[in-house]
Amino acid sequence: MRLRVLFLAVLAGLIAPACWLGDVATAAETAPVPQPRPDTSVPDKSAPNTGNSDASKPDAGNQNAGEPDEGKPAAHIDKPIQNTLPQPATMTPPSADTVNPDRFGAKQPDAAYGAFQRGLYKTAYNLAMERAKNGDPAAETLVAEILSRGLGVPVNPAEAGKWYALAAEQGVPEAQFQYALMQLDGRYVKKDEKAAFALMQAAAEAGNRLAQFNFAQLVVQQDPGDAGLAKAAVYYERAAATGLADAQYAMAQLYANGAGGKPHDDAQARILLAQAARQNYDTAQIDLAAWMIEGRGGPRDLKSGFAWMRRAAEGGNVAAQNRLAKLYMGGIGTDPDLILAGAWYIVARRAGLIDPQMDDFLQGLDDDQTKQALQKANRLP
Repeated sequence: MRLRVLFLAVLAGLIAPACWLGDVATAAETAPVPQPRPDTSVPDKSAPNTGNSDASKPDAGNQNAGEPDEGKPAAHIDKPIQNTLPQPATMTPPSADTVNPDRFGAKQPDAAYGAFQRGLYKTAYNLAMERAKNGDPAAETLVAEILSRGLGVPVNPAEAGKWYALAAEQGVPEAQFQYALMQLDGRYVKKDEKAAFALMQAAAEAGNRLAQFNFAQLVVQQDPGDAGLAKAAVYYERAAATGLADAQYAMAQLYANGAGGKPHDDAQARILLAQAARQNYDTAQIDLAAWMIEGRGGPRDLKSGFAWMRRAAEGGNVAAQNRLAKLYMGGIGTDPDLILAGAWYIVARRAGLIDPQMDDFLQGLDDDQTKQALQKANRLP
């Protein structure tokens, strides 16, 4: 069972859509899409940026960002098209070979963890259960993890909640984070937002980066004013420093607007957008593309802006597909191509986006151009 995070409506529209794009989309810009990208990595403070180190590519310390890797479209996980502060980060099960035993409170790998790491989940469950019954917090967390995800045993979120609660009481940050999520959700354990807030804060203070981001979101939910943002910024910043893309994007918005006690600093915001974009955070890719085309926060770079928009579009972001169509139509950062402009808009239109400007453009194509655009659209991601 993947624990779902309670999604929070937080401070919409900090980074405004770029005016050069002329967006007048209606239904599509509000087309229902899933929430922000899940974090699939284990926290690694020694490697905060997971992007390519090629100097010509976007880099954490290069506000010009450069072009995204060619031929490597982003693995698409949709986020809201509107530029709001990111929603709470989610926890996607890590692969067995990257699981850090510290997540379970263990100081050294043991037999149960070793079996879990090798994918011997039933064995890991049996070994961990013996220790969990004796109050071992690391084993309790491991048992909860296995039960929550149904690894080698039937999925049992209610039972997982019991073990997470026991481990959380003993101060295991991962268990505190997961149990806080369950308390916010209220489906398998008693809903208790006050207790969840305290547990999330405890996990955040212990260094769990997902807890840091989610706690910041809870703070903003309680106090959406600048005082709340200032308190939340402390935790956004900590999570961003570990390389969490959601937090990097949140910090970009704070700097872009001089909010949350941060100075207005477009250059710093652009750096943070580039860091998040490098991790396939498609909303950051769209914003970065717009900023590069406008010359906001750094030099104007039409070619790289186009490349970032194309990457977001190829990853499946509907807003990016519509905006990429406009770049092809206007020859911005690329040669004008009416066929590709039509094709990308058709892809976006099929997903529910309605843009009167692009509808007029599409209707202005002749029969042969329309046919070619349809054929290309059928081959696009």
